[in-house]
Amino acid sequence: MLHTMLRFIGDEAMLREIVAGLPVMVLLAVIVVCVLALSKGANCMIDGVVQLSRRTGLPRIVIGATIISLGTTTPEAVVSVMAAWMGDPGLALGNGVGSIIADTGLIFGLTCLLAPVPVNRYILNRTGWVQVGAATLLVAISVVILVATRGSPVIFREVGLFLLVLLGIYMYMTYTWAKKGGELALEGEQLDASELAGLVKCWLMLLGGLFLVVAGARILVPSAAEIALRLGVPNDVIAATMVAFGTSVPELMTAIASVRKGHPEITVGNVVGADVLNCLFVIGAASAARPLAIPENFFLFHFPAMLAILYSFRFFIYRNRDGRFKKFQGAWLLGLYMFYVFLQYGMNIGTVEGV
Repeated sequence: MLHTMLRFIGDEAMLREIVAGLPVMVLLAVIVVCVLALSKGANCMIDGVVQLSRRTGLPRIVIGATIISLGTTTPEAVVSVMAAWMGDPGLALGNGVGSIIADTGLIFGLTCLLAPVPVNRYILNRTGWVQVGAATLLVAISVVILVATRGSPVIFREVGLFLLVLLGIYMYMTYTWAKKGGELALEGEQLDASELAGLVKCWLMLLGGLFLVVAGARILVPSAAEIALRLGVPNDVIAATMVAFGTSVPELMTAIASVRKGHPEITVGNVVGADVLNCLFVIGAASAARPLAIPENFFLFHFPAMLAILYSFRFFIYRNRDGRFKKFQGAWLLGLYMFYVFLQYGMNIGTVEGV
């Protein structure tokens, strides 16, 4: 059972093989069902977060930065581990780095444009530094390896295990900060007057919604790609759009649902947490499974793009002393993401298989 679930999460070839034999009308029906599942799952998950926050006293931003982000990044970790094991460093490393760029530039940028997003300075001045610090540490380690070794630089298993240890410390410290912060940790959160659900129901809503979001995204992307392929869309275009975008669908649906329900702080936590986990969990687990070679274009293109977006986000946290992110800041992050995509796919800069 576990083996089948892991294959469902991480084996793209198996999913493509399944959808390849389906008629177009069935594929369209599958896509409709997936979209409905994504929407329902995201709404249910956000309700679960709000109820769990009220039950436990944990800030919603913290639940978003830990439980939600851990759930939405687990499929990426499985995909990256399998890619590393099969000797595809471009996919394994690019999955983590590309997801950080998409989550912060695309998802958070869009959220800022759609709704006023609160700046919880107590939490973000802690987890936000971990977010940019983890990415900076990854780049610094990669540069040291590049300078210190002959031949192609490689992220060794020891580095991956070190990143996983840091992940455990981050999860514990986030919980500790939330407990010690008191009212400061709840800054920017709106009161919820709905009927309080039981603790078991809270977890069922959260985990059930998370399952629907992840499962819906995993089935939606290959189904849509199969239809595009039958319409004559080239494979490389499909890879550059649907497949690359597909890993960020869970975070996107979480962002849309949190904005619709008036809880954008959950998106902030999810984005920050997902960025940290993409560095420490996704890349850490992949390199612990098998050493990851670092393609040259990561140093010239992908790493600089990631740091530009993350340090922009960090600067906005510092500047926003009135407690809100601004729309122009969301536009800036989204613009950086679009420029990154244009350079990568429009001008073929930094493009490697799987990135």
